[in-house]
Amino acid sequence: MARPREFNEDRVVTAAMETFWRHGYEGTSTRDLCDSTGLGPSSLYNTFGGKRQLYLRALRRYYDTATAEQVEILRGEGPAKERLRAMMVHAVDADLDESGVRGCFAINAAIEVAGLDPDVREAVRRSFDRVEDELCAVVEEGRRAGEIRSTGDARTVARRVQSTYYGLRVLSRVQDDRGTLLATVDGALADL
Repeated sequence: MARPREFNEDRVVTAAMETFWRHGYEGTSTRDLCDSTGLGPSSLYNTFGGKRQLYLRALRRYYDTATAEQVEILRGEGPAKERLRAMMVHAVDADLDESGVRGCFAINAAIEVAGLDPDVREAVRRSFDRVEDELCAVVEEGRRAGEIRSTGDARTVARRVQSTYYGLRVLSRVQDDRGTLLATVDGALADL
């Protein structure tokens, strides 16, 4: 089957990402991908090489969009703790949105596939490392401003914040009470 005349690779990868995000890697069939992208099976394989390769492209798209959005929030204006809170609240609100996409695509990939596929593990690690680096920079800024008093290495403090953030993303998959999730955010930030 030939590609549709208006083939747009970015749109196709984004549609695939959303499909994988909703159903997981194992829960997404080639038929699901064809339905969401508008490509036929042969076009999907000829263009992307198959489901796994399209999944890796979807993880790169997530890095370019959602991870970049996290970084943008962390680099925003205002005190360090406000930026950390803004990133976490943004995630809570995104995860509680009625769109049916819950949690973080990178975390979902880490849990479902990264232990079995080194390329997926590397793609997820890239996202996690970028967020960790930005969190470390915010922690260092907060320390210089006297806002963050946690002792120890700034990277260790950043990893503690990151663990809370990722834990919150997992928790939001089963906890739909915004107040409970925000109390978790505020408690974690109070300890800094």
